[in-house]
Amino acid sequence: MTYAHRPAIFDADSHVMEGLDWLRDHADPKVRDLLPDLSGLLDKAGAGAGQAIQGGEARIGDPERTAALEEDVIASAKGWGALGAMDPGERSRALDLLGFTSQLVFSTFSLGLFAFADDLDVVYGGTRAHNRMMAEFCGGDPRLVGVGFLPLHDPDRSLLALEEALEMGCGALWVTHATSAGRSPAHIENDPVWAAVQDAGVPIVMHIGGGRNTISKAWHRNGRPRPVDLHGGGENLRAKDLPSVHHAAETWLTAMVLDGVFERFPGLRCGVIEMGASWVPSLMRRLDHAARSFRRTEEMLGELTLLPSEYLRRQVRVTPFPGEDVADLVAISAPELYLFSSDYPHPEGTKDPIGRFERSFDEHGCDDDVRQLFYEDNYRTLLGV
Repeated sequence: MTYAHRPAIFDADSHVMEGLDWLRDHADPKVRDLLPDLSGLLDKAGAGAGQAIQGGEARIGDPERTAALEEDVIASAKGWGALGAMDPGERSRALDLLGFTSQLVFSTFSLGLFAFADDLDVVYGGTRAHNRMMAEFCGGDPRLVGVGFLPLHDPDRSLLALEEALEMGCGALWVTHATSAGRSPAHIENDPVWAAVQDAGVPIVMHIGGGRNTISKAWHRNGRPRPVDLHGGGENLRAKDLPSVHHAAETWLTAMVLDGVFERFPGLRCGVIEMGASWVPSLMRRLDHAARSFRRTEEMLGELTLLPSEYLRRQVRVTPFPGEDVADLVAISAPELYLFSSDYPHPEGTKDPIGRFERSFDEHGCDDDVRQLFYEDNYRTLLGV
C-alpha cells in the first residue's frame, strides 16, 4: 500500500542529499579546483552532518536497514539516512512506495557553493556541474524531474547554460529570488532568456535557499542566548525568520509582474517552492492597488493588459507549508494557485504532509475539484504536461 491516498499525486518539492564532493565530481576540470566541497557549509548545517553523510552512504546496499525504511517511507529516516536520498535506484523505489506520479527534485546544499560567487566562471561553471549532477541522478526514471539552475548575471552565458540544461534533461530551472549583477530579473536585457525559457516549455522556480531567507542577525540580538535552529545548527531558520521568509520572492514577483515580463511572455510559468503561501492573497491585492495608484505616473503600468493579480493566477503556482490552512487560502484567492509538496526527504516536510493538507480541506468541506487541482492539475500546469 502506498502513502498516496489518490490515484495521482504530483509532488512539487523533493531533494537529493549531496555527498561531500558531488558538485566537484561533475565539474569541468578547469572549474573543479575553484569549487569547494560541502564541508564548510555542513559545519553550519547542524551537529553531526558529516557523520550523517557517511552513515547514509554506508546504509545503501544494506538489505535489513533498507527494508526497515521501506515499511513507512514518509515517516522513517529523514536527511541523508532516508530511502533514496543519495542513490537514484533507491529513489525510484521510494517513489513507488510514496505513490507519487511525478516529483520535482532539487539539490539541497550545492547552490551555496557557487551561485552567489563574485567570479562568473565559478557561477557558470558551478551551474554546469550542478545541472549534470541533477540530470544524472534523475535521468533513469521519468517520474523524477531534475531541477537545474539558471543564473542571470550575463544573458549570453545564461542562454548557453539554458541550452546545456535542456540538453542534459533538466525539466525545471531554479532562479535566485535576488538581483543578479546589479540588475532586476525584469531588466530588458534578460528578455532573450525569458523568451528562450518560454519557447522551451519548462518552468522557472524559486526555492528557499535561493535568495535572502532570514532577517538580519541584528534582529536576533535581544540580550538573551540565541537558540539553535530546528536541526541543531546555527544558520537555518528560527521563529522570527519564518514570517518574512517569502519577502524577497514577493519582490521578485512584483518586478516580473509590474515591469511587464509576464505580459511579454505569457507562456512563462513560475513556481514558488518552500516559502509558504499565506502571503499570496495579500500580494495579489497589493499588486492591484499599486497598479491603480501609480498608473498615471508610471507608463509601463499602462502596458499591462491584465490586472497584476491575474498574471499570478495565470502563470504562478505556490506550495504551502504543511500546517498552513490551504483550504482557507483557496477560498480567499483562487484554487489554481496552490500545489502539493512533500519536501522529501527533508524533515520540514513532516511525517505526514498529506494528512495535514487533508485536514484543512476536510474542515472547510472542499470538494474533489479543489483537491484535484492541488494534488495534480496545478503541477501539470506548472510543468506544462
